[in-house]
Amino acid sequence: MKNNDKVGAMMKHILLPSFALFIAALSGTVDQAQTDTPQKMNESPKLEKKLTIDRLFGAPSLNGLSPTGVKFSPDGKRVSFLRGREDDPSRMDLWQFDVASGTQHLLVDSRQLEPKDVELSEEEKALRERKRIASQKGIVSYDWGDDTHLLVPIAGDIFLIEVSPASSYKPGSAGPPKQPVIRQITDTDAFEYDVRMSPGGRYISFIRNGALFVFDLVFDREIQISPDAEPEKAISYGVAEFVAQEEMSRYTGYWWSPDEKYIAFTKVDESTVDIIPRFDIAADKVTVINQRYPRAGRPNAIVDLFVHDMGTNEAAQIDQAGPDTYLTRVHWLGAELQYQIINRDQNRIAFKFASGADWSASTGYRQSAKSWINLSDDFFPFREGALKTDEKSGYRHIVYHRHGVGPGQNITEGDWVVAAIEGVDSDKDLIFFTGFKDTPLEKHLYMVSADGGEPIRLTEMGKSWSVQMSPDGKSFVGTSSAPDHPPQTGLYKVPQLPSAEELKKTGRELLPGQPCVDEKPKAALLTKTCFPTELIAWIEENKLDETHPYFPFLKAHTKPEFGTLTAEDGQTLHYSIQKPPEFDPNKKYPVILEVYGGPHVQTVNRNWERLTDVFYTHQGYIVFRLDNRGSYNRGKKFEDVIYRQTGAPEVRDQLKGVEWLKSQPFVDADKIAIQGWSYGGYMTLMTLLQAEPGTFAAAVSGAPVTDWTLYDTFYTERYMGTPQNNAEGYEKSSVFYHLKNWQGDLPPLLLIHGMADDNVTFDNSTRFMAEMQQRGMVFELMTYPGQRHGIRGEALQQHLMKTRMEFLNRKLKGE
Repeated sequence: MKNNDKVGAMMKHILLPSFALFIAALSGTVDQAQTDTPQKMNESPKLEKKLTIDRLFGAPSLNGLSPTGVKFSPDGKRVSFLRGREDDPSRMDLWQFDVASGTQHLLVDSRQLEPKDVELSEEEKALRERKRIASQKGIVSYDWGDDTHLLVPIAGDIFLIEVSPASSYKPGSAGPPKQPVIRQITDTDAFEYDVRMSPGGRYISFIRNGALFVFDLVFDREIQISPDAEPEKAISYGVAEFVAQEEMSRYTGYWWSPDEKYIAFTKVDESTVDIIPRFDIAADKVTVINQRYPRAGRPNAIVDLFVHDMGTNEAAQIDQAGPDTYLTRVHWLGAELQYQIINRDQNRIAFKFASGADWSASTGYRQSAKSWINLSDDFFPFREGALKTDEKSGYRHIVYHRHGVGPGQNITEGDWVVAAIEGVDSDKDLIFFTGFKDTPLEKHLYMVSADGGEPIRLTEMGKSWSVQMSPDGKSFVGTSSAPDHPPQTGLYKVPQLPSAEELKKTGRELLPGQPCVDEKPKAALLTKTCFPTELIAWIEENKLDETHPYFPFLKAHTKPEFGTLTAEDGQTLHYSIQKPPEFDPNKKYPVILEVYGGPHVQTVNRNWERLTDVFYTHQGYIVFRLDNRGSYNRGKKFEDVIYRQTGAPEVRDQLKGVEWLKSQPFVDADKIAIQGWSYGGYMTLMTLLQAEPGTFAAAVSGAPVTDWTLYDTFYTERYMGTPQNNAEGYEKSSVFYHLKNWQGDLPPLLLIHGMADDNVTFDNSTRFMAEMQQRGMVFELMTYPGQRHGIRGEALQQHLMKTRMEFLNRKLKGE
């Protein structure tokens, strides 16, 4: 369960629970809800086509075209990206956009490399599941070498692709660019994965059978870097263990130095980790998979760090993490290796470095926290050191660190959150980052002087943005979306900017700007200066015109209204509420409360995200979401309320929201359902069991954690400690603790789980089923053979939605 999408690609449309409850204050009185101006689309549109379940998940995607995997070529002259095929949106091809000519075309056809679908290895399946790309096929990853060479792993082998130089094809020229030259690097029965190009383009590195290899393109030979894996001893090399992939967002176990002279890699010993037999139950067979799964309070993998010298072909051990520490991040700063070690309680982190002939390790500095430390990927070489981020102030901000020197120099500050460092303009000492300075509902790109000062927003308000900066920091690829428009991807120019020193002194006054409106909830209509970032060209405009797949449904489109309420400790909670088309305030409507509620996830924001919510409104439901305390992008104080007992303050926030919701004249107070998936499935059960009888008319819980002793170490212990040092917290955070205190029959409950789930394992649900049966409590059940934590594929997604709707319509509408 990690930040931003614990439930997989499909959950983004159906299952990722979120919630937009209007929350009442502790006293039970109701705040004056502060809402944005209601959208015109919901006033009284002329209803055209309503969404159907079959069309919701059919092809082409109603979201339109949206590039993924966006990268600049090393020379910055083109932008490459992955795009689904029109005839099969889940199969990805590689495309390019030429910056100079403004043209785009297919670069690599995945079917040319993989004529037929292949069976993935178990390691590749697990890696894709951890990255939340399990539903994709074709080209799912690629890497640039030099300006004309690409590395593409597909079908378990590796291909080196030589493409035409940038701008070689211009409109009006005779024919398309020349076909790429394809060279197959490997052709083995084994499945090569985690494939990358070395920084200088000489080597191709990859994992095969649990060992690290490189292919030397100069001498046309393969070199084994690590020893052979020892499966019988559960030892492998250059890989990321389960919790590193699932919870740390560290998907690799090796790292090249910038000069290609060295490659650091891990030795992973999982022999101490418990084997949890997982029954992969498919439609026609049952496979027993003995999964190494470290449950809370049980032993972890032991991870050692080595550096291999490409010149001498020798390796030196740098550090041994030990059984109660984690290797979280590894970076190179020139010839120096910098890495992070965090203790098992995750409240003390050491930033270490190693270099020289003996590679002896030293500690640069340490950080500690009263609760837990959130990890960050931010590491950007800059000046004589590196840019990083930390949360020492209670909010994540940018810090500049010289080599091995103290806590660093703060670049940004304030009661708002930096999301990530995106790039720098080294000529002018400017830093670009994404964050939530203007409102927690929208992520934007900002620019700040390397010497500090007031950050300047570069992207348009009213939308949420993700960006990829060019290597020189002069332009960026920005993908934006809004509640009334699907994602649009463009190439943007950062205008000529003053120097860092000028910006620090004068801030916005130096900049040629234009008036804009501050759209933060509760804010007056303040005029500010917006920075005039220039659109160079659309990479994918995704315009909502007559050719767009969603156009037939546009006039019946619904979008959320946003507002705020106050939690029991005075903190602000953001909600969204989405009403049916042709909404009549004099009628009473049933409500679906979508809940996630867990850490590292935010579900209430201004973007185009869930057409399933639109579908629900077309069925006559109000959809309600709220980001309770404990959720993300609001700072540590907002998160830390769940420390050592989950399922308590989050539930109180949700129930206060339900209390407000029931008081609204347009809500049928007897017909409110709650549903969620993963942590949201857990929150569904916990909220249901802690609510007064009659609060909910129905509940749908998907893939729920039911007892935290069944979940993995790194995630669970970060918030809960171990079962050994927090027995009471684990007991009260368990679904079973509240189930035994429940009196009478439960409200109607539908339980759903994939029978091959390797994340929230199926026994979370089977134990809950058994306890319910022992207590004589009736419930409904839907299981999916062969499915993991996400339910994949068009047919199964349609079936899942039909199952949910049949249950909800029966319980809330009497149908």
